[in-house]
Amino acid sequence: MRSALATEAAARGVDVAVVPAGLHRRAQRLVVMDVDSTVIQDEVIELFAAHAGCEAEVAEVTAAAMRGELDFEQSLHARVALLAGLDESVADKVRAEVRLTKGARTLIRTLKRLGYQVGVVSGGFTQVTDDLKERLGLDFAAANTLEVVDGKFTGRVTGPIVDRAGKARLLRSFAEQAGVPLSQTVAIGDGANDLDMLNAAGLGVAFNAKPVVRQAADTAVNVPFLDTVLYLLGITREEVEAADALDGTPPESGPGE
Repeated sequence: MRSALATEAAARGVDVAVVPAGLHRRAQRLVVMDVDSTVIQDEVIELFAAHAGCEAEVAEVTAAAMRGELDFEQSLHARVALLAGLDESVADKVRAEVRLTKGARTLIRTLKRLGYQVGVVSGGFTQVTDDLKERLGLDFAAANTLEVVDGKFTGRVTGPIVDRAGKARLLRSFAEQAGVPLSQTVAIGDGANDLDMLNAAGLGVAFNAKPVVRQAADTAVNVPFLDTVLYLLGITREEVEAADALDGTPPESGPGE
């Protein structure tokens, strides 16, 4: 059914989601999202590279990874090495430059009001995701960490690498901590690096994703509003507006506007 509907949806230029009906649909109580080009509009490594004056070199490594010449871990180390010597204070500037995706606040606020737990996993850096966790009231956040010595980035990362397999591992860890069965989790992402996580979750949502990701995910959203995912979970516009009213904040421009 999903394959047939996907073909028709593409022809008509609409998004169609096939998800379980009934109580199970409303039992999905943990949502875990990718960060770069999902929760935020930016690629964090590119923001850091702009301050280091090495955008072209970073872009070259990224292109090599997309051609399959480097795996994620190799490309991560190669790009981070270009940041060696950059002052740690640049992280403050990068955090200020990060742009949330439209609908991100509404999505998270509404989920939290309805009792969901929400987390992010990123192949980017804790220097940004820790700030997002605090700003958005997230329950979980995990990413790579840029190593700092004497106030300078060393060009290395510390701790386990958060790559494609790492994101799926973290989804399982978050679910265990939240006391939620994996079948009742939702994962959202845009890139091939998110595929293991999308496939491990009870519902995998491709958000403005590459074709290979759209084809592999349970469903896809192809509009620039992250709060569209709420409708896939059976959450109504009235519930979204109620969450906005409780917080006393105006609603973001969303998919229905």
